[in-house]
Amino acid sequence: MSETVVADFVGRFFAPGVEGDPPTGRIILSQRRLVLAADGYKETIPLSSVFDVKVGQVPPEMAGYFNDTVTVAYRRDDARAVAAIEGNDTNIDRFATVLFKVLLNGTKALTRHPAKVGGRVVDSDAQKARLDVTHGELAFKGSDPFTVTLSNVVSVERADRDLGNGKHPVISFRHIEDGTAVTSQVGMTSGRLTNVLGRYIRLRYADVKEELEDVELGEEETEVLVAAYSAGPGVSLAKVVDIEPQRLTMLLNGLIDEGLLVDTEEGTELTAKGRVIVGQRIESVNT
Repeated sequence: MSETVVADFVGRFFAPGVEGDPPTGRIILSQRRLVLAADGYKETIPLSSVFDVKVGQVPPEMAGYFNDTVTVAYRRDDARAVAAIEGNDTNIDRFATVLFKVLLNGTKALTRHPAKVGGRVVDSDAQKARLDVTHGELAFKGSDPFTVTLSNVVSVERADRDLGNGKHPVISFRHIEDGTAVTSQVGMTSGRLTNVLGRYIRLRYADVKEELEDVELGEEETEVLVAAYSAGPGVSLAKVVDIEPQRLTMLLNGLIDEGLLVDTEEGTELTAKGRVIVGQRIESVNT
């Protein structure tokens, strides 16, 4: 390939034309295509044909071969095709992130931000923007730029909305900005990229939400988390919550054990899991 290679590793894969056990071969990703190559086999997937990417969801027909994969759905000879790729944990996680970035970086979008603040609809004009995917953030660059921290996203849905070009599928997602639940709407230049963007946003917080399924908090624990968010690092929580000091220490230790708070040199801070809980609480208050 003449274009720059952004990922190149050895792994197993299953793709059209593979018979029997999945082969081990090279997985090569450039800015334009994904190539799967093994002895006697090569599949080239133009990235312009990719319409879906799933991480950690093994297709049923491949469940007997793989435990964890990146699955790429694409158009091949006017038909739907699927390739599943498996590597070691480090390679496959890095590959998934790079693949999403290559698919989405620099793409044009129509945005409405904010579309809602709390439960109130805002009459914001749709704006043209260019998407920049960075670590943990989506930056929409245009005449009215904004950035979304993905760990602050509390819900995502795909729906038909009019962003000034008629009704088309858009990604509508709620996230926390300065203690308020804000809804943003984004429509990409094509339905396939809109779908990929939705997958990426869900991927970045899905693992955190799954970890929270078994976490049960009382009102005091939730109050402490919200106070930690509002106060920020370096501020003593004893000054902002009306809880007896000994009880507060016990609550803080429990929240640290749950992985919702962490002690740093600057003080006690929320983890990604803690931010999701606070986001859900703020969203419920504002809607």
